[in-house]
Amino acid sequence: MKSSSRIKLSFLLGVSLSIFSIAIGQPGNGVLTNDKLKSYVTYFNSIDSEYVRNYVPNDKAYDWLSQNIPLFECPDTTLQKIYYYRWWCFRKHLKQTPDGYVFTEFITPMNHGGKYNTISSGLGHHIYEGRWLRDPQYINDYINFWLYVDPKTPKPHLRNFSSWLQNAVYNYYLVKHDKSFIQKNIQVLHQDYKQWEADKKLPNQMFWQFDVRDAMEESISGSRKDKNMRPTINSYMYGNAGALTKMAELVGVDSLKRIYKPKAALLKKLVQDSLWDSKESFFKVRHPNGKLNEAMEAIGYIPWYFNLPDDKKRYAKQWQQITDTTGFNAPWGLTTAERRHPLFRTHGSGHGCEWDGPVWPYATTQTLKGLSNLLTNYKNKDGMTSKVFYDELYTYAWSHQKRGLPYLGEYQDEKNGEWLKGDNPRSSYYNHSSFADLIISDLIGLKPRQDNVLEVYPLIPEGKWDWFCLDKVMYHGKQVTILFDKDGTRYNKGKGFRIYADGKEIYKGSKLKQVKVSI
Repeated sequence: MKSSSRIKLSFLLGVSLSIFSIAIGQPGNGVLTNDKLKSYVTYFNSIDSEYVRNYVPNDKAYDWLSQNIPLFECPDTTLQKIYYYRWWCFRKHLKQTPDGYVFTEFITPMNHGGKYNTISSGLGHHIYEGRWLRDPQYINDYINFWLYVDPKTPKPHLRNFSSWLQNAVYNYYLVKHDKSFIQKNIQVLHQDYKQWEADKKLPNQMFWQFDVRDAMEESISGSRKDKNMRPTINSYMYGNAGALTKMAELVGVDSLKRIYKPKAALLKKLVQDSLWDSKESFFKVRHPNGKLNEAMEAIGYIPWYFNLPDDKKRYAKQWQQITDTTGFNAPWGLTTAERRHPLFRTHGSGHGCEWDGPVWPYATTQTLKGLSNLLTNYKNKDGMTSKVFYDELYTYAWSHQKRGLPYLGEYQDEKNGEWLKGDNPRSSYYNHSSFADLIISDLIGLKPRQDNVLEVYPLIPEGKWDWFCLDKVMYHGKQVTILFDKDGTRYNKGKGFRIYADGKEIYKGSKLKQVKVSI
């Protein structure tokens, strides 16, 4: 049955979610059962008011999640609980529409939303998170909506906010390995990049953006008038150019490869030449007057999200600031501006969207992905370790609470964890970041690749866990299980580190370490 027919059929007949699971294939036998998932979903449902019901309501959440998400267990109950909580929240935002499936950012209608209340500011996060869903139709449709449906609306919304769309689409491909999806979309992704150049490119070949259009208002360095060169959009466009280069090579469009390979190289050089403050060792915003803003902000870590900086000590030194309590390190997470700055937290509290210091999950996700890339792809780490990553990921997970119950909102007070939008319904289940992807691809370390190699680079500190299991992960069309069992008694598969593909053991070793194995 074609995907379009399946959507229409569900509209006409209200076909149950269990029927859809048959169409995409039941998850095969793995190591973990659905018991923990069911227990968590039952609990999350019990504390939820469910004032909005979209495609997968609470009473269908377990069915849908059991058919679509990887299972995970570990000794750290906070990380485990929030892993499932984030998936439970994510499905709340899934809408079925006449134009296919889409994901929303806010659970409530927003004045600045587009068709079906869609908003593009968290698009990259949505795709990175959703790439691990078993059924590709949800993300396929969502990407299709932004590329083909949104442009035909009276007021298109795709470029209302900066995004790393092309990069996210390529990284989605690395999981699903659907070359036809790239072939279908590469030209429209190319046109989107060209439009960004027409709208935001300066004569010096760098990009400018207002902080509000980075979805990061009101920031210390930002403006709604000045054409500032920001680490955000310039890093995004570098990531997008690099992705277009790889996609063009993949599908044999040499003309696009010749266009985007030099664009990526030039942006890499320009970001390092123009946005690097050598005195303070930090990537910063440069204003139209030629001066760098004096503030260190979390956006300075975004270049590592795309592996942009050269592997040199002078750049790695910037990471010292995330462990500095006068820098970005705060009790409830990583702040969006350095705590020592005189303009830290000066724009108010909860009245707008203050990016002058509070903890934003959006930025935390970007920073942790950047740190993961530093630890796995760079030699110069300047004191950063897997323990630093783990501790900050744990703090991020711990911050998912309000009044002692699981909660995901917009942004938080860095000292006491108060959600600064309070009980405003718009803030609940705020789909403006990712978390499950950080567990799967960064902590456990499943690194998607274009070739048929399964690479795992765990960032679990040595001796931290005696066991864990990531199970029923769909990767390159195979069901993957990654587990560690120190003494062999947890899973009865033997001692040590083991990886399975479609139930067949493809790797075993005594230690938890980086592994590359053919799949």
